[in-house]
Amino acid sequence: MYSSKVLSKLKKNKISIGSLIEVSTHDESFTGLLINRPDYLLDDNLIIKLDNGYNIGVSFSKIKSLKLLKKPEKELKKKDKKQTVKKDFISILHTGGTIASKVDYRTGGVVSRFDPEELIKMFPGLEDYGPIHSVFMGNMFSDDMRFAHYAKMADYVKKEVSLGSKGVIITHGTDTMGYSAAALSFIFDNLPIPVILVGAQRSSDRGSSDAEMNILCAAKFIRKSDFRGVAVCMHETSSDDTCVILRGVNVRKMHSSRRDAFKTINDEVIARVEYQDDDITFLSEHEKRTDSLKDFIVKPLMENKVALLKVHTNMMSEQIAFYREKNYKGLVIEGTGLGHLPISEIDAPTKEHTRIRNEVKKLVDSGCAVVMCSQTINGRVNMNVYSPGRDLLNMGVLPGEDMLSETAFVKLAWLLANEKKNVRELIKTNLRGEIKKRLIR
Repeated sequence: MYSSKVLSKLKKNKISIGSLIEVSTHDESFTGLLINRPDYLLDDNLIIKLDNGYNIGVSFSKIKSLKLLKKPEKELKKKDKKQTVKKDFISILHTGGTIASKVDYRTGGVVSRFDPEELIKMFPGLEDYGPIHSVFMGNMFSDDMRFAHYAKMADYVKKEVSLGSKGVIITHGTDTMGYSAAALSFIFDNLPIPVILVGAQRSSDRGSSDAEMNILCAAKFIRKSDFRGVAVCMHETSSDDTCVILRGVNVRKMHSSRRDAFKTINDEVIARVEYQDDDITFLSEHEKRTDSLKDFIVKPLMENKVALLKVHTNMMSEQIAFYREKNYKGLVIEGTGLGHLPISEIDAPTKEHTRIRNEVKKLVDSGCAVVMCSQTINGRVNMNVYSPGRDLLNMGVLPGEDMLSETAFVKLAWLLANEKKNVRELIKTNLRGEIKKRLIR
């Protein structure tokens, strides 16, 4: 919010938030939309959104003149209306994230847009892919996702499948999108259509936003391919040329801000989608969609008392003891190298490692399923190579093969809720493409 001094000056010039204005200093001039000043800014800079999508701050003390070019557009209140579900439609389910958001220039805030008309206005190319059935599931940061939200997503997808959807796009925040993609991969068995999770690394008000390209490539892939299953669609490179389709159980966000942050791990890319034309190139084998729903099964239950622990130097035994004392049912350990924990006592400082070893044994004996993955990301665990790994195997720790620790985490939670008697065998069994007999790279 601007100070009373600034607001008084704006009012005198009949300027309000959302107005198109021209701001001149002694050195230069800027034209753009006036948006609200974030509360965390302590100065009185006017915040202007330029035509290129970027914001600039102009020091109020340096402003020579202000000129109103156009008053802010009024937002019409829409009456709630029920969508008519047309044949041959694509579903878009919204959980939140930047991809389905748009800056409201009257306030400077970001608001969600999810009505079909609003989506097509934001992403005009969507209308090239047929009717859209848009459904609002929620508006949340992906960090706030819990297992209950996976069940909610699954329920919505099941409904869209029953209505005859040709494919489902789920808009999702990028930070935990890999977890959601893996969870849905296990929840759905014999999914007859594609379910594609899509996010955006750059907000829609930025000139470098990746939102439009990602969602259009997902829609194109659904409409023009025969793929079925759960996958992620994001930029292949930092350029606006291609998106890639990545298997839901083998995908990870590998950069905090780059548009090509999502990479497939220990697997091949499913397909490449050209943005500017209709070319779709499959790069690995895939399951083909079917019209039959008889084998489609949804098992959304997940065991809540499952955790993920990262191994680090100077660990303490109470870190392991916690999960036994709190009666956890499953624990995925992101170990070092080939799948290790500090359990060897070699001198006085490492006496704690014997206590860690004992706590691991107690945890396994308590009935908790303990799975070992590697924090190296690429590669697989092999606990038969070194004595610490063999000792852990003898205690009953289960090797997580080449699974990402995030995938092993949601898989273990799913198995404990649906296949409790077979967890020890199924955690090491390839169910959805999460385990490879031979590594791709």
